Amino acid sequence: MTVIKTKVGRRSFLKTSAAAGGGMLIGFSWLTSCSSLEDGADELAVPKEWFEINGYIKIGDTGMVTIYSPNPEIGQNVMTSMPMIVAEELDVPWKHVVVEQGALDEDAFKNPQFAGGSLSIMYGWEPLRMAGAAGKYMLLEAAAKEWGVASSDLVASQGVIKEVNGSRSIGYGEIASKAVGIEVPEKLELKEPKDYTLIGTSQKNVEGSKVVTGKPLFGIDFKREGMMLAMIEHPPAFGMKVKDFNVAEIKAMSGVKDAFIIDTTIPDPAWADVNAFNHLIAIVGDTTWQLMQAKKALKVNWENESQLENSDMHQQRMIRDLATGTVGGSRKDGNAKAAFAKAEKVIERTYTSPFMAHNTMEPMNFFADVKDNSAELIGPTQMPKMMEDAAAKLLGIPVENISVDMTRIGGGFGRRLYGHFGLEAAAISKKMGAPIKMIYTREDDMTQGTYRPAYRSTYKAGLDKNNNLVAFSVRGVGLPEGPVFPNRFPAGAVDNYLAESIGSKTNVSTGAWRAPRSHFTAGAEQSFLDEVAELAGKDPIDFRLELFDKAISSPVGEKYEYDAERYAGVLKLVKEKANWGTETAGVHRGVAAYFCHNSYVAQVMDVVIENNQPKVKKVWCAVDCGIVINKEGATNIIQGGVVDGIGHSMYSELKFENGASIHKNFNTYKLIRHNQAPEDIEVFFVENEISPTGLGEPGLPPATGALASALYKATGKRLYNQPFSSQPEISLG
Repeated sequence: MTVIKTKVGRRSFLKTSAAAGGGMLIGFSWLTSCSSLEDGADELAVPKEWFEINGYIKIGDTGMVTIYSPNPEIGQNVMTSMPMIVAEELDVPWKHVVVEQGALDEDAFKNPQFAGGSLSIMYGWEPLRMAGAAGKYMLLEAAAKEWGVASSDLVASQGVIKEVNGSRSIGYGEIASKAVGIEVPEKLELKEPKDYTLIGTSQKNVEGSKVVTGKPLFGIDFKREGMMLAMIEHPPAFGMKVKDFNVAEIKAMSGVKDAFIIDTTIPDPAWADVNAFNHLIAIVGDTTWQLMQAKKALKVNWENESQLENSDMHQQRMIRDLATGTVGGSRKDGNAKAAFAKAEKVIERTYTSPFMAHNTMEPMNFFADVKDNSAELIGPTQMPKMMEDAAAKLLGIPVENISVDMTRIGGGFGRRLYGHFGLEAAAISKKMGAPIKMIYTREDDMTQGTYRPAYRSTYKAGLDKNNNLVAFSVRGVGLPEGPVFPNRFPAGAVDNYLAESIGSKTNVSTGAWRAPRSHFTAGAEQSFLDEVAELAGKDPIDFRLELFDKAISSPVGEKYEYDAERYAGVLKLVKEKANWGTETAGVHRGVAAYFCHNSYVAQVMDVVIENNQPKVKKVWCAVDCGIVINKEGATNIIQGGVVDGIGHSMYSELKFENGASIHKNFNTYKLIRHNQAPEDIEVFFVENEISPTGLGEPGLPPATGALASALYKATGKRLYNQPFSSQPEISLG
């Protein structure tokens, strides 16, 4: 039995109070994301009253359990998996659990409320287990007191407490109100993984039916009586600002209430306040169609603030800074330069990847109702607290008078970590003195910025006469951040190792994009290792496993980020599941493995040639993310990452002319189509008892490397520059 201490911070962690109509409330602090559970209590009557407090578990007088989630749901399915953790330790039937979105209140939750970094499960694991276990303990103690027996003579399971050697039983709902006030001990017993009955099973997405039937869950669905709609027009190029426009003509158009310039510049901006265009034209009116017509009628005088960059300039700057730029993060083991000079074989390759857009399915939108000394903001944000703080600065309103409520998010991928669109809605509402719902068109979003950075990295490897890797170096540059992780693989596995990361300046605004930096670096590194293995005359999996053996038995340097045994473990598992080493006529295989967001993923990808074009036939994925909470949800998110990785590495590219993106919608910016996705993706999880880690992002990065290697086998051409479809013989299509 696992024992967890509750003494430190116990009073701030656990709070109990009576719920209206009977029952017990258990308060807890956690860093996760959940929402309402549809048809969650079909065998129980809903309590007449719910006493709702942010960040609390409620146990109603009927035995129904409600969990309030502090964090946003962005499609990563934690709305299902997080309640499963509580229900497991509480020993309550899954169908008796209801989950609802909590409001922003970091004082109550004692933790930042955000969705990003694949951290929800990892950070919420122990707090949620503790909350469930505390509730179970208190219920048992209450029943023991009621019956005049020791709690050790009782057992709780599936929402019912029974005597071990007697016939009495009582439901959680019947005893819950009497558990209030029972002190939680300094230590709580938690279940051992072998005893789990809910964790590790497959459960359907609790809001799946609502999503597919179009229930109003998302920010774009939100409506408020009396609200007006707004759209914006930002400068057409990075380096420009608005001077003036044909305001009278626009205001005279049908359905237009007003048109004006807003300024969303805030003092002391935080990292989530990144925005290339703080001066915007806002148009307010009745319908989106009327506002779109008004946008088309705009005649704007723009003026230059800084240089108007193009794609050639971006590449030239990265080439220059890769050679001479200031190194940020770095690592040096041994003497790579001397080892290269003595090496029998040396190989050097350069890889590039362009700017990319996030392209969330749900258009960017936000609602704001700003009054004289208060503001209410509602919409899809991954960082509600940072938006709240930024709104306070922008509006000059005390932060305690501002509320930010979270809706379900129709795709985030890092795009909604940044709060400029909420601030724009707030600025427009303040100007109008009325509630406003601000909506972007696809063109607004794709030309606004907050793109995935562009990258360029050069890899170099040296082999001795026995084809052992004796030297390895990587030097990478990005606009604006470098892509290299100095302490990741193969750090620790090569005697002579050098890794250097360089940042380069640009006025194009950038931001986190699913698996930041890892999405590029994994593809480049794994493609390069595949080519090094070929030069060494070794199987690509065996070559990697040799390096992991060294990192395990005689690691180089003081530290490295990954666990070499777990890293090697996913390679061995995918090798077994894909029957690596067996050849099938016409099938071309690639492999890649990567560690990021505290998890390990290895993939084998099969490509065939159909109608003279390569086609991804099947992908095998081996994943080590510790304990898997919901196998169905975990499988789905890995599969989605694979498809996303294939699509973006194949097709995604933003090019610039005179500071402006030439791609404004999906007619020129290509995303993967259904018929281009793999026909089958099998996912296998390493079974262990390690605390769970991230899954939202780690499934994407290896896909690029596995695809590049498989396409090389299919076409005989190595791929160094994304998108791969820019090569005439590669189109998957």
